[in-house]
Amino acid sequence: MTMCQNCDYHQLLTHAGLEVTAHRLRVLEIVGGNTGPLNAQEIFATVCRATPINRVTVYRILDALVQHGLLERLSGGRAFYYGLAPNEHHQRHPHFFCRRCGRMDCLRPEAIALDLQPLARVFPGHIENVAVRVDGVCKLCMDAVSKRGRAQQAHNPN
Repeated sequence: MTMCQNCDYHQLLTHAGLEVTAHRLRVLEIVGGNTGPLNAQEIFATVCRATPINRVTVYRILDALVQHGLLERLSGGRAFYYGLAPNEHHQRHPHFFCRRCGRMDCLRPEAIALDLQPLARVFPGHIENVAVRVDGVCKLCMDAVSKRGRAQQAHNPN
């Protein structure tokens, strides 16, 4: 499942009041076309495959897209991850962060039901964003640990 197959990135930039540039479009396409949030290095490396770009330019584009509400900046271990911000084609959803490999995955919106009504009643301000991140160890890492354990047992049967 890609993050958003129906988004018109050109239109998103225009509605946000940002100039439509090839680099901004490419960053949105990379983030929107991926199965989960990406860190800045992953986005930079992917953009570089098609066109030369300065790393600082990628960081500035990411900052602008976050400031204009097109991307979300998600905390994950030692790096920030970037995913599409909720819009008419892309529902808000929780994320899973693997503490072992550092991978961030999108969870289905219905995976965690969050009722903000009780919080809104007791919180005196205006809630603009609630981010849900579930931390743990992903299946790939669990399988790798299990496989190493079986290999060690085969070499050391005692």
